[in-house]
Amino acid sequence: MTVAPDDRRYTDQHEWARLEEGRLRIGITDYAQEALGDVVFIELPEPGAHVEAGATVAEVESTKSLAEVYAPCSGTIVEVNRGLVDAPERINTDPYGEGWFLLLEPDDPGSYGLLLDAAAYDAIST
Repeated sequence: MTVAPDDRRYTDQHEWARLEEGRLRIGITDYAQEALGDVVFIELPEPGAHVEAGATVAEVESTKSLAEVYAPCSGTIVEVNRGLVDAPERINTDPYGEGWFLLLEPDDPGSYGLLLDAAAYDAIST
């Protein structure tokens, strides 16, 4: 059983978000990458796009399946991790570090606090 890092928040769809100077760095959890298997391709959104909470922001293709990644909060995408295009395996090897997907400028900074904390996420992902 992997314990989720407590320096970020989570969704029940297995995304994580970490608050960094008013922006949210977003990725998928270790639980999610393990369930996917070896990641072979990722499709990322364009910076500048506005997304609503729960909308698809990325697609991840693995040797097992295709999965959608959802925005944990509404906001504007300010940066994407282009390094994942050439090295999607980073999602498997470092999901909480170099495997991040995008930076989001949230419409409502308070929405971050509504996401699950690590203990609540661990309770639903085990």
